Amino acid sequence: MSLQITQLLLSAQSADGRVRSAAEETLKQFQEQNLPHFLLSLSVELADDLKPPESRRLAGIILKNSLDAKDALRKADLTQQWVNVDASLKVQIKESLLLTLRSPVSEASQTASQVIAKVASIEIPRREWPDLIGRLLTNMTQPATPATLRQATLETLGYVCEEISPQDLEQQEVNAVLTAVVQGMSGVQESYKVRLAAVRSLYNALDFAQTNFENEMERNYIMKIVCETAVSEESEIRQAAFECLVSIASIYYEILGPYMEALFSLTANAVKGDEESVALQAVEFWSSICDMEIQIQDEYDGDDVRSSEGYHNFIQRALSMLVPMLLETLLKQEEDQDQDDSIWNLSMAGGTCLGLVAKTVCDEILPLVMPFVEGNITKPDWRSREAATFAFGSILEGPSIEKLLPMVHTGLDFLLNAMNDQNSQVKDTTAWTLGRIFEILHSSNCEYQVVTPSNLQRIISVLLEGIRDAPNVADKVCGAIYFLAQGYEDAESDSSILTPYLGQIISALLWTTDRTDVSSSKLRSSAYETLNEIVRCSQIPETTNMIAQLLSEIMNRLGRNVELQILCSEEKEKQSDLQASLCGVLQVIIQKLCTSDDTKLIFLQAADQLMALFLRVFACQSSTVHEEAMLAIGAFAYATGQEFVKYLPEFYKYLEMGLQNYEEYQVCSISVGVVGDICRAVDDKILPYCDGIMTNLLKNLSNSMLHRSVKAPLFSCFGDIALAIGENFEKYVPYVMPMLQGAAELCANLDDNDEEMLEYGNQLRRGIFEAYSGILQGFKTSKAELMMPFANHLLQFTEAVFIETNRDDAVTKAAVAVIGDLADTLGPSIKILLKNANFHVNFLGECFSSEDDQLKETALWTQGMIGRVLAS
Repeated sequence: MSLQITQLLLSAQSADGRVRSAAEETLKQFQEQNLPHFLLSLSVELADDLKPPESRRLAGIILKNSLDAKDALRKADLTQQWVNVDASLKVQIKESLLLTLRSPVSEASQTASQVIAKVASIEIPRREWPDLIGRLLTNMTQPATPATLRQATLETLGYVCEEISPQDLEQQEVNAVLTAVVQGMSGVQESYKVRLAAVRSLYNALDFAQTNFENEMERNYIMKIVCETAVSEESEIRQAAFECLVSIASIYYEILGPYMEALFSLTANAVKGDEESVALQAVEFWSSICDMEIQIQDEYDGDDVRSSEGYHNFIQRALSMLVPMLLETLLKQEEDQDQDDSIWNLSMAGGTCLGLVAKTVCDEILPLVMPFVEGNITKPDWRSREAATFAFGSILEGPSIEKLLPMVHTGLDFLLNAMNDQNSQVKDTTAWTLGRIFEILHSSNCEYQVVTPSNLQRIISVLLEGIRDAPNVADKVCGAIYFLAQGYEDAESDSSILTPYLGQIISALLWTTDRTDVSSSKLRSSAYETLNEIVRCSQIPETTNMIAQLLSEIMNRLGRNVELQILCSEEKEKQSDLQASLCGVLQVIIQKLCTSDDTKLIFLQAADQLMALFLRVFACQSSTVHEEAMLAIGAFAYATGQEFVKYLPEFYKYLEMGLQNYEEYQVCSISVGVVGDICRAVDDKILPYCDGIMTNLLKNLSNSMLHRSVKAPLFSCFGDIALAIGENFEKYVPYVMPMLQGAAELCANLDDNDEEMLEYGNQLRRGIFEAYSGILQGFKTSKAELMMPFANHLLQFTEAVFIETNRDDAVTKAAVAVIGDLADTLGPSIKILLKNANFHVNFLGECFSSEDDQLKETALWTQGMIGRVLAS
């Protein structure tokens, strides 16, 4: 089999499509028919230095992908597959992997490091590979160990620490790992690659070092070694050391006091004179300190944070030296950095950090920054003018509006004039700063007005001129117009002072979308997004005619676009992007027109033509377009109500395609949401399509390849369908209820230490409750008894969620609502169950003490339903 697997792996990389496909199919069959031996064959291939590098590389990739996946459910399946492999075979595979660490071929040893870590992530928490750490550490303690093996071992230790949790290792193991890593960092006899691997391993091991950092002597030693490494001769090692310091700032903020003077000196020297990759991490250290102090301030929420033992005020204490250091970085711009938003350099990092400092110390930043702004804003050197503008824009979030307003009023006219600067980067940053002013300080209901009737005309005039500038400047101008419009969103009157200018703004934005000097679609997308915000924030009815004209224009544009026959893939992609933008505008227009009965008629008159356009867009079969078009259909269904039924025969096939598109899961998720929109619009007239819809929804729930984020909306959708079709949902109960109960069990087993899984768990719980609520309400009038067998399980699940400390407000609201629905639907039949499960008393008490009025209202209704049952 050895020769065969080698040849298969090489053939799977063949330039000949037929050879490649045949090899991939054979490998897939081998994997499905005999997974344990398949994994063993791959590990042997990876370990054999006589095998071709190409086959070893692919063997390693397949091994990794057989043990881990991004999707949690898929990962759980792969974990279980490994757990089920025969113990003796697992030992052979692991021995092969450990042997590969000795390979002189660095790519093979690095891959083995990663695969070992994947196996460790499964086995160490289960106490199934107890000697792994010890065996790795043996490589570090034997004097004759070659440098390549020491490097591979340190990399493996780092990857293992990245994959597992601190509680998975005993403290003595952590101590031994840290000792090996720190020795690897500080050993003068070690090679550059070994020391670099050691520093990177320490970065991954820092989470494990809580006990060590609590011990002053050990902490001092670790900090000493890291600081010494931060001035190493090799820049890559210095960068890795500063990355460790950034992580230490986040994890061990509370113990940094004694080291801050030395750390300031280190970071200041790096920012002033080191290579940019190192200087960036030095700035990031201070950004991390800011993040920590802002977080602590938020936790105190207005109380005196200075009384907190855990708050050390590092930023304020370093302010007089830190701010000048950051301001210096702003003068280190790159030529044409405004042309590429993905560029991240010292100037941009410094501005970002300056903004965080402003949020941390608020008004105290102003006397340190404003002299720099005033001293540089008129200098002939463009770098000085751009840096001054960037500094001003960066510090707008944090200081009080009372302090900022005089400066903004003084500076606004200057900034408007600077939009005519000869330098493109100055104009770019000026437009960005104007956007920041409008975003942070401008609101029609605010006591302190930044934009006033007296300066609005000038602002509009400058922005409409700026939108015709270079694409990068025009993009920032779009952002400024976006936030300017947003400031009028909550205007208390029916009239907006922006309305007289909307015609000009809309024309300018439409002109911008048609520009031919744009190499990427970014400006076009920005213009359409701004157009959406203009419509969303406009006042009905005074803008009715304008929006009606825009509706006609966008429909014409979409009509022309779908008629284009394009074969070139690049042009096809541009066509799809434009269709998506146009569908997005139509969605917002539909929603805006339907906020008033008077203007809704404009939409209804165009409804048939609109639906014909959407159907032609769906026929293009581009996922990007499908997302936006589906969202527009959701708004369309809500607006047409029962009338949407006439569109279902034509639209249903595209809805089904969306529900079956599990690979492009965002399309699938939005399609699920549209099912809910349609159910709410047409009620039981959805019935003829329910068998097909339910079949697709149930298939998706059973599909391990579907992204987990779609699962919660799927459950909510069951509730929408049940509510729409009432007693007709009965035939789906035997299929839906086991799914709901299985999902409830899954919620109990999710890892609460993982933030992503925590969020997913909350989404799932909410989806389950919304499903139950819809089904209970749907059966209430005629088939209530169908839910009786599930009442006890639902109460047990709700109680488990009540005990859960990490549930969010949306879950709490859905959980309380479902108890009320249960009592309302089943009535006296569940009197004994409610008496036995009296957790609801405390649950409702918690809700009544909340500041959320909607939650209190829901709890009051639920209390009434329970009271009625208990009194029966």
